[in-house]
Amino acid sequence: MFYLAYNVLSVFILIPVVCYHLYRSISRGRPAALAERFGFIPGSELSRIRNRPVIWLHAVSVGESIAARPLLKALRSRYPGHAILVSNTTETGRGTASSFPEKDLCIYFPFDFLPAVRRTLDSIRPELVIIMETEIWPNFTREAASRNIPVILANGRISDRSFARYLKFSWFFRHALQLFTRLCMQTETDCERIVAIGAPPGRTLKTGNLKYDIPFRQVGQDEMRRLKGQYSIPDGLLVLMAGSTHAGEEQMVIDTYRKLLPALDGLFLVLVPRHPERSAEVASLLERAGIPFRRRTALPCSEGFKKGEVLLVDTVGEMMSLYAISDVAFVGGSLVPTGGHNLLEPASLGVASVFGPHMTNFREIAELVLQYGAGVQVDSPEGLTESFRTLIASAELRRVLGQNGLKLMRDNGGATERHMEILAHYL
Repeated sequence: MFYLAYNVLSVFILIPVVCYHLYRSISRGRPAALAERFGFIPGSELSRIRNRPVIWLHAVSVGESIAARPLLKALRSRYPGHAILVSNTTETGRGTASSFPEKDLCIYFPFDFLPAVRRTLDSIRPELVIIMETEIWPNFTREAASRNIPVILANGRISDRSFARYLKFSWFFRHALQLFTRLCMQTETDCERIVAIGAPPGRTLKTGNLKYDIPFRQVGQDEMRRLKGQYSIPDGLLVLMAGSTHAGEEQMVIDTYRKLLPALDGLFLVLVPRHPERSAEVASLLERAGIPFRRRTALPCSEGFKKGEVLLVDTVGEMMSLYAISDVAFVGGSLVPTGGHNLLEPASLGVASVFGPHMTNFREIAELVLQYGAGVQVDSPEGLTESFRTLIASAELRRVLGQNGLKLMRDNGGATERHMEILAHYL
């Protein structure tokens, strides 16, 4: 009865969903790929995975794609005869995943519309489906189960903000959760929460956070000099990085930068909005502040940047390279109530980080960063200014925080291997 009602409703919901995707794609200047979302994958694309068993990994957007990278590398290494397909929901996620050499094919995840789901599964015929973090689609999981395709939830998490919503609609989610073969959750709290929503306790287990398994290393001076050259940044400048910023945060960062420039010589700011389509909006803020800047898409250029200028990044897929050239990094989504972003990215490169109070989506990671002394948490724009000022003034303090970040990475890995032990039962 549930699935009958769901599929009748999905027919009516489909129209606004399609309209939303069209609007989103047109406004961002990207193809909507509606045919692919309805399960029409070109034969030329499918030929990349034909005649091999297929492992299908789904990662909604950029964050999930990056978190999946250690798992993709392990799958490619241990199962070289399999084809690896990665699907995404967002355009930015697709752009990130497309650059991964481990994958054989990238597609958009189908709408949870029964004909689209069936057509996609008929075309791909996966041996195993891995869904990153928390994506619960009733038709997809039911169709996979009806074909005896194992569906594994990997790196699962239920944030503070989403738990209440999931719990309120547990009558909806439990139908799909009951069909997951295994639910691999990051923490005990995540296990308890997903069981409360409707997951089978016997199939739910703690496997840790794959994000701790991203490669980590100290960036050498030669590499930093080379990377700075790619971005037209002179070697002598001290680089402040503001990564994954959201609306409201860019103004805070710009105000901080203006306050620091008169007293601290040789500063340079790299500003990376979370959504590159907002770069025009951020450019307007810089223009009003009278701060000279260049966009990433305008590089390389013959004339290098000067102190007091800004690199405005209007591309995706370069975050780790940009962290690598940074002396201090602010991780955005944290001074506004967005839930924060991944502090492990700067930590994995030995870069001292600063972040705000809103870290509900990365609570465990934020607590570990503070526990290890790998970063500084602030509660206001004024706190951001003072923390930047302190870290800029002390190369030794920056070094200590950076080394503590690398120690955090060394001490907390292993989630990939725990996931692989579970996946091996189905491959």
